[in-house]
Amino acid sequence: MKVELTKLAHARSGDKGDTANVGVIALKDEIYPLLVKEVTAEKVKEHFGEMVKGEVERFELPNLGALNFLLHESLGGGGTLSLMTDAQGKTFSTALLRMKIEVDDADAEKFGLI
Repeated sequence: MKVELTKLAHARSGDKGDTANVGVIALKDEIYPLLVKEVTAEKVKEHFGEMVKGEVERFELPNLGALNFLLHESLGGGGTLSLMTDAQGKTFSTALLRMKIEVDDADAEKFGLI
């Protein structure tokens, strides 16, 4: 089944220049391996589409149960250069939490999704 990340994680985002930074944190420790498997740099880039013109880098933080993504060339030049509504990347976390990932029935039941 497909499940929105809002059911499995919370997130924070920010920026540095033209790069948005998004951290995705598992709501429970046992969810983290699923995030590692399903929330790849490629899928995140696909989710954001044309908004992210550069590469997406993913960093694993198992001690925090989190993934951190750098979305390069995603802010139209950055806060002082961009005409974008959110040139600082503050809402990228909410946008990423709308991404749907595949969850098998056993995990869905274990995580209380069904």
